[in-house]
Formats: sequence, structure tokens, C-alpha cells
Amino acid sequence: MFVTYILSKIRAYKLYRQTVRELSELSDRELADLGVARFDIAAVARKASVA
Repeated sequence: MFVTYILSKIRAYKLYRQTVRELSELSDRELADLGVARFDIAAVARKASVA
């Protein structure tokens, strides 16, 4: 059970980092089209990795 918990946290962190990386590669205009400001990337990634 503890191992499962740790693995789920590792997966969530990997998803978080991937989301941050992909959103960071977008231009400000592309982010605006998505309704995301550059300073919101971490918060959006955090929500995506939990959901």
C-alpha cells in the first residue's frame, strides 16, 4: 500500500513536470489562446497532475 502511494506520487510529479515543460515551450500568444498566463503555468500543471 505504501509502495502504491509512492508510485502514484512519482507519476503525478512526472505528469506535472511534463505539463510544465510543454506549456513553457508555447509562446505567450499560444498561452493566451488557451487562457493561461505564463505565471499560471505551475498552477495549471499542478491541477492537471492531481486530476
